[in-house]
Amino acid sequence: MATKTNPLQFIQQVRAEASKIVWPTRREVMLTTLMVFVMAALTATFFFLVDLLIRNGLQAFLNLFG
Repeated sequence: MATKTNPLQFIQQVRAEASKIVWPTRREVMLTTLMVFVMAALTATFFFLVDLLIRNGLQAFLNLFG
């Protein structure tokens, strides 16, 4: 069972924990954002090509028997 702390102790604990936060720099945020966009574009391109390959393969297969 957790022990109860008074509101003042709670606020002090929250401030102590908040002071441990390390915020990313602007450069880190920009680089990470750029990498997300690059990876999303690569993923979209990959799935577009897989879809194109499957569609053309299926169309060729159906043309053999149709």
